[in-house]
Amino acid sequence: MNSSNIYFSRIFISGTLLLFLSAASLSVGVADLQLSSLWQGDIEATSILITSRIPRLLAICLAGAGLSIAGLIMQQICQNRFAAPDTTGTIDCALLGYVASMVFFSGLSKWVDLAVIFAFAVGGTLLFVKFLQRLTFKNTVLVPLIGMMFGNVVSAFTQFIAYKYDLVQTMKTWTIANFSSVLQGQYELLYLAIPASVLAYHFASQFSAASVGESFAKNIGLNYQNIVLIGVIIVAVISASVVMIVGVIYFVGLIIPNLVSLFLGDNMKRNLPWTAFWGVVVVLACDILGRLIIFPYEIPISMIVSVLGGAAFIYLVLKDKTNA
Repeated sequence: MNSSNIYFSRIFISGTLLLFLSAASLSVGVADLQLSSLWQGDIEATSILITSRIPRLLAICLAGAGLSIAGLIMQQICQNRFAAPDTTGTIDCALLGYVASMVFFSGLSKWVDLAVIFAFAVGGTLLFVKFLQRLTFKNTVLVPLIGMMFGNVVSAFTQFIAYKYDLVQTMKTWTIANFSSVLQGQYELLYLAIPASVLAYHFASQFSAASVGESFAKNIGLNYQNIVLIGVIIVAVISASVVMIVGVIYFVGLIIPNLVSLFLGDNMKRNLPWTAFWGVVVVLACDILGRLIIFPYEIPISMIVSVLGGAAFIYLVLKDKTNA
């Protein structure tokens, strides 16, 4: 089989897998949704499909693809395969921004909330990246450990504010991501992941050059600091929209880009579409699993992803140590 046939076979199998999972996601739920009812024009079934099932499916796809791409970008600009929004403090800063928006801008437009979350995510991520650039040692495992320590400090400050303003219960809701509350009219900010992903693809070659190092990037005529800033902004836009609409989903941005690179290599422009695809597939599969394990109740997707992602993270750390 030549390379062209292999490529189209992958596309066909991937498309079939995505269609199968999408159909499963639309059909699984407490409310019974039969294809025959939809075909006969049942109003209740159509309403469930339009207001709940389709928005949930689209939110899963946008969040899964967006977080995976955000992780891929972070790994390039931090020059570390274990860098991701959840291991560099970006998610924690976004959550701090969310609590700050509830304290200081309560009742205003959701775009104001998004802007505040975005500003905190950009500021926190830039602070961490600048700190990394000053480090003379960049051990593969040490960088995410420093990032998680930074995230814990930010998280502690967030909890302090939440306690002070009686927002602990609300904040806890957002730390456990769950797609069950996604309805039509409440998830559309996640569409920001689409232009962010297009921008990421456009700058993929520059991100790859930046991942080699500042000196190399400058030698080929790139403005290294501008490329890093563009990457941070894309990551922050995606992270802010996901945290605001769905909550915090750990490990997706860390695990998916690494698994894709194991099979396809380190060409970011080639990997980006497949990273987005497998991000969608993994989040979709975990969401379906969470709905089925104790049906008719649901297990939050963050729990499922954390268990699987934690095991995959340990495997990647051991593999990296073996290859060192």
